[in-house]
Amino acid sequence: MTRNTVGSRFDAGAQYLAGALREGTGTETFDVVDPSNGSLVQRVRLASTADVDDAVAAARAAFPAWSNATPGTRSDALTRLAGILAERADDFARVESAQTGKPIKLSTEFDVPGTIDNTAFFAGAARNLEGKATGEFSGDHTSSIRREPIGVVGSISPWNYPLQMAGWKILPAIAAGNTIVLKPAELTPLTSLMFAQACTDAGIPDGVVNVVTGAGRTAGEHLVSHPDVSMVSFTGSTGVGKRVGELAVQSVKRTHLELGGKAPFVVFDDADLDAAVNGAVAAALINTGQDCTAATRAYVQRPLYDAFVAGVAELFEQVRLGDPFNPQTDLGPLVSFRQRDSVAGFVERARGYGATIAAGGYAPEKGHDGTDLTLGAYYRPTLITGIAQDAEVVQSEIFGPVLVVLPFDSDEQGLRLANDTPYGLAASAWTRDVYRSLRATREIKAGCVWVNDHIPIISEMPHGGYKASGYGKDMSQYSLDEYTQVKHVMQDITAVARKDWHRTIFGDREQ
Repeated sequence: MTRNTVGSRFDAGAQYLAGALREGTGTETFDVVDPSNGSLVQRVRLASTADVDDAVAAARAAFPAWSNATPGTRSDALTRLAGILAERADDFARVESAQTGKPIKLSTEFDVPGTIDNTAFFAGAARNLEGKATGEFSGDHTSSIRREPIGVVGSISPWNYPLQMAGWKILPAIAAGNTIVLKPAELTPLTSLMFAQACTDAGIPDGVVNVVTGAGRTAGEHLVSHPDVSMVSFTGSTGVGKRVGELAVQSVKRTHLELGGKAPFVVFDDADLDAAVNGAVAAALINTGQDCTAATRAYVQRPLYDAFVAGVAELFEQVRLGDPFNPQTDLGPLVSFRQRDSVAGFVERARGYGATIAAGGYAPEKGHDGTDLTLGAYYRPTLITGIAQDAEVVQSEIFGPVLVVLPFDSDEQGLRLANDTPYGLAASAWTRDVYRSLRATREIKAGCVWVNDHIPIISEMPHGGYKASGYGKDMSQYSLDEYTQVKHVMQDITAVARKDWHRTIFGDREQ
């Protein structure tokens, strides 16, 4: 399949309700565009609020049976789903690259296998909802814990990892017995629709997984506010996350927010310099920097600072931009021209404030393979130095292939600077000293801190942030805490009609 035939499968529509594709009933259409060349991938009719109502109704109707299915039944369905995703891996990778512009090697080696692994993990996790041991904690009663699904989950996923984010939202929700309505970003809905179809093909009942492709201000806000939605899960910017929280709290919905990031990359003076340089380039440029955990702020202790800057600048210049479907391409375009222009604006404002652009800082014209990059939303990997800690490029999320490097002197200063933004999603520390690494992992305020690496994620471990990066966890057994509610069941074991504690309400203690 070529990218020119990607959209043909979605001619039936871009909404997935009760086990089938259908057209949206909104008045607006949206063009899903290949950002590497501006070509049309698929034109979709967006969802109306009525489509959201239908999706929620389908999820609500499916909830009783699915929530009462045995853990083994849900596990078996997810195991079948993992197999189907593996069979269709190449197809998923091509569609993902067509709609996002990410290099095919990233889709093939990261996005798709990561989603398959996550599916296999939750197939096992569905059988293991943990709780406190049953016991006689009062002496006169047996107490036990039930973990029960919440109901219909309304989820909103971002455009940077459409397939993986669909999996992160859908899998723990349905493994725990909930049903779900997912609203993907209208920029990149196609692999979410394919994932929903795969769920049906795996035998997951109609209505358990639904997808509505619509605008945030209409479909998204209606989903979050819907009275039959019991929980909201959102991944995206901190600004939009605040709006989601405002809407959800009006009906006291459970919320899970995975928001922006500005990850520090702290290099101490005893670090392996080559490892830190290579790690910084990979961590800053993954997915063209459109990753909330990407390394964006490198703090390098003074003795290594100059060599680090020189090493990263040299590697940045060697990164190959080109056709995303060329397996040798390292870096694709930004997801849209709007995003490219936003990134360029950050760089130009930094330049205006006197920053040094040590590498990149412009939109290129030709790729390594001769591709005309002016047709796409490309931007060279950019390294910025000579800027203050309070500068916009240090404090704000850029979401592009931009790394800012600042020096520090003492360990205390480095860790203080690492914590000096509103965000707290991810961070890394680079050192050979075990005591330094332990201090860094203890003192850096982030939901994930890597040591001598940056970016790897695994299904068994949680992902989620501190501070303005939100709350709640994706992946791992911990994510099931988000999608279940805890019920305490307490049963009398004495068969005594008049309990001793009754005297505190009426009468006297019996002799």
